[in-house]
Amino acid sequence: MAEQFIADLKRTHSCGQLGLGEEGREVVLMGWCQRRRDHGGLIFVDLRDREGLTQVVFNPEDSGGAHSEAHGIRAEYCLAVRGQVRRRPEGQDNPKLATGQIEVVVSQFEIFNPSLTPPFMLEEWINVGETVRLKYRYLDLRRPEMFSNLKLRHNAAQAARGYLNGQGFLEVETPFLTRSTPEGARDYLVPSRVQPGNFYALPQSPQLFKQLLMVSGVERYYQIVRCFRDEDLRADRQPEFTQVDLEMSFVDEEDVMALTEGLVASIVKAATGKEMRRPVPRLTYDEAMERFGLDAPDVRFGLELIDVAPIVADADFKVFRQVAEKGGAVKAVNGKGMASLSRKDLDDLTAYVANYGAKGLAWVKVKAGGEWQSPIAKFFSQGHMERINQAVNAEEGDVLFFGADQPGVVAEYLGRLRLELARRFQLTDPAELSFCWVTHFPLLEWDPEAKRWAAKHHPFTAPRPEDLDKLAGDPGAVKARAYDLVLNGSEVGGGSIRIHRPDVQELAFKALNIGQEEAAEKFGFLLEALTFGAPPHGGLALGFDRLVAILAGEPSIREVIAFPKTQKAACPLTAAPGRVDQTQLLELGIRVDKKS
Repeated sequence: MAEQFIADLKRTHSCGQLGLGEEGREVVLMGWCQRRRDHGGLIFVDLRDREGLTQVVFNPEDSGGAHSEAHGIRAEYCLAVRGQVRRRPEGQDNPKLATGQIEVVVSQFEIFNPSLTPPFMLEEWINVGETVRLKYRYLDLRRPEMFSNLKLRHNAAQAARGYLNGQGFLEVETPFLTRSTPEGARDYLVPSRVQPGNFYALPQSPQLFKQLLMVSGVERYYQIVRCFRDEDLRADRQPEFTQVDLEMSFVDEEDVMALTEGLVASIVKAATGKEMRRPVPRLTYDEAMERFGLDAPDVRFGLELIDVAPIVADADFKVFRQVAEKGGAVKAVNGKGMASLSRKDLDDLTAYVANYGAKGLAWVKVKAGGEWQSPIAKFFSQGHMERINQAVNAEEGDVLFFGADQPGVVAEYLGRLRLELARRFQLTDPAELSFCWVTHFPLLEWDPEAKRWAAKHHPFTAPRPEDLDKLAGDPGAVKARAYDLVLNGSEVGGGSIRIHRPDVQELAFKALNIGQEEAAEKFGFLLEALTFGAPPHGGLALGFDRLVAILAGEPSIREVIAFPKTQKAACPLTAAPGRVDQTQLLELGIRVDKKS
């Protein structure tokens, strides 16, 4: 019996631990059968646990009755073996394994539990659909790659806690059942049974509570916290996700950014063994948009956006000239050495940028002597071509891409184009970690659908003091005391100095068209707290899943979350979300529409 085996014989080593130093020792190993191989009289089993794999051998001479019973072992059987470590026969070493110089000759073994045939071979998971992997996640997690990701995540979390503890922070838990105060995405709502008709909301972030902790005098708070947003999902989003959340009193932007660099450097070191380059370079929001088109730029490669509007303002190409005359943007990206792009490739890229608002994509292939090959070449004089070539540093074999439209539209689709070109031409090193800060964001952005100003980050971000008087008259010109940390083109952290004066918070609400009654209803507790001597404070939240995924070299955060949801916010393993019993609904005073 398994219980008796464990009582009598304790596990002595992991399956990734044994080497020549243990030769001759009797050991007890426990784990799962990776594979079984019959070689005439010998039976080999690759025994696997979370630390690695050891080859164990059953033979008629040394294993006795265990040898005949070993014929029944199959893949993923859970078992224990007792035996003696010996050096592998000459020529049979496996340099790919940490234990590849030894094997264990079994004298006794126990099958703790047999296994059905797995729905997919754990060694061939790459050909398995993600839905199947998630349905059988407990099997998927047996793979060394997945365990490695979980271990990396653990190390990152411990490093974060250790660093922040050393900096005088307190880990404080904030509520999961709170009031609905939408911060840009939909809330997940939880009905109250004891207060019929009322609802809690799961927090999109601990933002308001951590500000209240600053009012309370905690001064330095952190939390590795679950957050919830009911939003459309992508590879880097989940309905429930994890943040490393922190807040500090009596600080400015420089203090928060410096501390964050130390925190992230500790995480990077613990997770990958690499040293993070510091200080982290900085870009203003305007510079990031001007050069890279996106406010989370990937700065590992060039392909920067170049302004050519002054050059084309008097050209015969009406599309460019008219945009330039109206104050729009005309920009170019030089695809260095990309002349191998076929006409179909160029058409595909045109279709690609159309997804981001482009009405078209003009292109030019640069030939010897700077001559242009392009449908638009006939509209440009030799002088215009030369000036553009010089502006973008064009050489033979380059492909120039042009965008012309409103500045924001051009920035978006040319920014996406440079990322796609980098992907196609493999311009980035996946192992490189390239951080940058983006600062001086606009405080507000115009929402054309709602026809009102909306917070670029959230309504509690402080405006820069020199812009405070613009809030009432020119809100679009107000810069925020906000900062984002970007890694390899992904935002992995964002924060700001917060508004700590109630009069300034009321001005911000007014600019957002949030009246006094609405502000009091949604945020009255915060406004009241600010009247009791709230200190200057600021903070930041790291997107922990996203950061860990990048450090692990994974394209999706689902690969570093133990039990993630699909892109439809579903859990194939538990079949959540699901229907509930009618009795439960009656207790909550809820009736489900039959149509749904």
